[in-house]
Amino acid sequence: MSDLGTAVVTGAAGFIGSHLSEALVARGHDVVGVDAFTDYYDPAVKRRNIAPLLAGPRFRLLELDLAKDALSPLPARPRLVFHLAAQPGVRASWGAEFATYASHNVLATQRLLEHVKDGGGTEKVVVASSSSVYGDAERLPTSETDLPRPYSPYGVTKLAAEHLALLYARNFGVPAVALRYFTVYGPRQRPDMGFHRFIQALLADRPIGVHGDGEQTRDFTFVADAVAANLAAAERGVPGTAYNVGGGSRVSVNDVLERLGRLAGRAPRIERGPAQPGDPRDTGADIARAARDLGWSPRVSLDEGLARQLAWQREAS
Repeated sequence: MSDLGTAVVTGAAGFIGSHLSEALVARGHDVVGVDAFTDYYDPAVKRRNIAPLLAGPRFRLLELDLAKDALSPLPARPRLVFHLAAQPGVRASWGAEFATYASHNVLATQRLLEHVKDGGGTEKVVVASSSSVYGDAERLPTSETDLPRPYSPYGVTKLAAEHLALLYARNFGVPAVALRYFTVYGPRQRPDMGFHRFIQALLADRPIGVHGDGEQTRDFTFVADAVAANLAAAERGVPGTAYNVGGGSRVSVNDVLERLGRLAGRAPRIERGPAQPGDPRDTGADIARAARDLGWSPRVSLDEGLARQLAWQREAS
């Protein structure tokens, strides 16, 4: 074991989790990655994400469903825990699928927190939350003191998971913090996410499907900045606290498409459809708390981040 101790990363084979695992290994941590390889998108994509990690000596994979499997294979006293495992996606969280979201996002979080509580010795538990907890926020940029008002079942489950983490901090001293991600993008982005779909269609010269008029805005955050926020939270996060993680690039979907067209040298062909239930009109992060407590701020501009994701998808095509 390294002097830095063991870090557990749940959802380690996913988009953000694989990048975070690489960063931890590069820092000298031994990493135990946990993933259930659910079929929300092709599990083969996730296995490719972690193939380089599996080739090294500092990463070990546990294939576990945190919601139902015994958690005894997990380290009893990991130094750090990063809980990124979740069922993603706003639009799929309605109807019968809600049970899946409740299981993977709420029950899984509660069981992991119980494991950490009973083991002791963990210095920090960093839980991935989401800007979806704000829903249609009353003001922009939105701060952590603003009232969460989820606009989708997915947002409800992420807020419940976040509340669980923070109440375990208050009641049992579990050193948990929550990070509210605002629309993370970059290499390895899930194939169902907007930028990935836009770029794939653009490279293939296919029409790009856009929900609504395209004037909805998001605060886009590059994956390396999200990883840096996790590392900063592990070092400096105040237990029992939630932090916004936003990229400082709140622009419209139409603006993103124009930028991608310039980068790709090809004008996008857009097909507009109806707005989707559960999608808020605008998101924007006030990151003053993260700057103050964590010493964190985003560093990758939207144009640079889009260029890096475009290059990755070109190479992967």
